[in-house]
Amino acid sequence: MATIALFGTDDLPLPASLQEAVEHGEVFTRAWVVELILDLLGYTPDKDLCDLRLTEPACGGGAFLGVVASRISASCRLHGRPVTDAIDAVRAFDLLDHNVELSRGLVRQTLQDEGWKQKDVKRVAAAWVRQGDYLLQADEEHRADYVVGNPPYIRLEDVPDARMAAYRDSCATMGGRADIYVGFYEVALRSLTPGGKLGFICADRWMRNQYGRRLRRMVTSDFSMDLALVMHEVDAFDEQVSAYPAITVISNRRQGVAVAADTTRSFGAEQARDFAAWYAADGPASVATAAYQAARMPHWFPEEDSWPAASPARLAVLEELTERFRPLEDAGTGTRVGIGIATGADKVFLTQDKGLVEDDRLLPMAMVRDTTSGKLDWTGTYLVNPWTADGDLVDLTAYPRLARHFEKHSEVLRRRYVAVKQPQRWYKTIDKVDHRLTRRQKLLFPDMKLRIHPVLDEGGLYPHHNLYFLVSDTWDMRVLGGLLLSKVAEAFVDAYAVKMRGGTLRFQAQYLRKIRVPDPGSIGESDREALAQAFERRDVKAATDAALRVYGLTALPD
Repeated sequence: MATIALFGTDDLPLPASLQEAVEHGEVFTRAWVVELILDLLGYTPDKDLCDLRLTEPACGGGAFLGVVASRISASCRLHGRPVTDAIDAVRAFDLLDHNVELSRGLVRQTLQDEGWKQKDVKRVAAAWVRQGDYLLQADEEHRADYVVGNPPYIRLEDVPDARMAAYRDSCATMGGRADIYVGFYEVALRSLTPGGKLGFICADRWMRNQYGRRLRRMVTSDFSMDLALVMHEVDAFDEQVSAYPAITVISNRRQGVAVAADTTRSFGAEQARDFAAWYAADGPASVATAAYQAARMPHWFPEEDSWPAASPARLAVLEELTERFRPLEDAGTGTRVGIGIATGADKVFLTQDKGLVEDDRLLPMAMVRDTTSGKLDWTGTYLVNPWTADGDLVDLTAYPRLARHFEKHSEVLRRRYVAVKQPQRWYKTIDKVDHRLTRRQKLLFPDMKLRIHPVLDEGGLYPHHNLYFLVSDTWDMRVLGGLLLSKVAEAFVDAYAVKMRGGTLRFQAQYLRKIRVPDPGSIGESDREALAQAFERRDVKAATDAALRVYGLTALPD
C-alpha cells in the first residue's frame, strides 16, 4: 500500500503528465507483502516496539503504516503499555499533503479499531506522519532501528533541476542516470542504528546496472546484505506494473550469512509466511518448493561492479567457488585477460590485399569469423600496421606504399577523435599493437555468443577488437581451454553478463574475470588429460564432467 510514487513539491512542481501520475496513478503494495517484509525484519509484536524507531520514507496512502500500527498495538497490549508510549516509535514522510492525510487517517482508523482512545490515536497519528522530503531531512530526523517501504521509482533527470541538484548534493550514490530510489537506499542505510535493518520492496536493477555501482560499494563496504528475494513474477502490487521487484534486507553490521531467493507466480500470502519461517529458523541451508527456492550463503558477493543473477542454488555454488578459488586473471599464474585492437577505421586498417602495402606492415589478424568452428581457421585478414616493434609509429617516409594508402584515406583518418586529439599522429590506430602478443599462445573469445566459446591460437595472429583474449605464463592452454569450455565457467559469465536478445551472452573482459579457477598445479594428471581432450574435441559435456571433479562439485544446479 506504499506507492511506486512519482512525486513533486508545491514549490517545484513536476510536469503535468507526471503530476497527474502522482495524483491518480499510485500503485499500492499488497498487505501480505508488507506483512512479509516486517516478518523478515523481525519487526513483530513480541518485541517492545514502543522502544524502537521505524521509519517509512515515502508512505503514500499508508498501507505499510496500517500494518505497523496493528503490530504496535499488539505489542502495547502484550507489554502493558499505553499506545501513547509509541508516539516516537514511527516516523513516516511523504511530499504530498493528500497522502499525509490519507496515512494519518488509516493509522487513526486502525488504532481505533484496536480499541484505543480517540484522543490518543489522533496524537499518535499526527506524530507519526509528516509532510516532507525524506532525502533532504536533517540527519537527526532519520535515526531508526528499522526502515521499511517501497521507495519511489523515477529517473533522476525527470526531477526539476533545482531539486535534482539538491538530491545529488545530499546523496553521493546518485550518480549518472540514477533512479530516485538509489538515494532512498543511501539515506535509509545511513540512518540505521548499529544492528538496524532496512527492508524495501523495490526494483532490483541497482544490483547490476551501472547507476547502482556506488550503492553496491556502500553496501559491500559498510553493511550486510542479508536477503535478496526476487519477485518478478509475483503480483506484489494491487495493479500490474513492470517494476522487476525484489525484497532486500540489509543490516548495519558486518557482512553475515546471506540468503538468495526467487519466487514463482504461485507465491502468495501463505507461501510468504512459510518462507519467513524458513528464513528466521536455523534450519536447512536451502529450500525449494513450487512457489519459491532459496539458499543460504556464508556471505554476500564482495564485488561492487556487479552482483550476479541466477537461481539461489546456483548463486550459492558460485559464491562458494568464489570463496575457494582464485580469479582467472591472476598475477600469480601470469594469466591476463584483454581485448583485441580497435582501429577507429576498420575499412582503412583491415585488408585481405597482400600487395596493398609493404610486407612487414601487414600483421595477420584473428577475426570472429575465424573462430566459428571452434578451431582457428584464418581467412586472410591483415592489419595495416602503423606501429614498430618498439611501440612507436613508423616513419611514413620509409614506407612509400603505406604512406600512399594512408594519404588516400587521410580525410577519414584525420576526422577520428584520436587524430583530432593528436593531429601529428593522425594515422595511429586507437590501440597500440603489442607485438609480443602475436607470438604467444592465447585463447580467443568472441564478444557475443550463446555459449562460452574459447578457441586456441597457437601464436601468429593478433586479435581484432571483437575478440577477447587470454594469455598465461603457467597454464597449459588446452587444459585451461577445457575448463573454460565447461558449464561451470559459463555459469559465472551467465550470472554476471548482460544478456542480449535471444539469450546471447557478452563474453567481455569484466565477465571473464569473474570466473574462478583452481591452481594449475592442483589438477591431477588424469583430469588434465580429460580437460585437454575435451577441449580438442569441443566436447562440452566431457569438459563439464572433468571440471566438476576439479572444482569438487557433484553437479551444477540449474
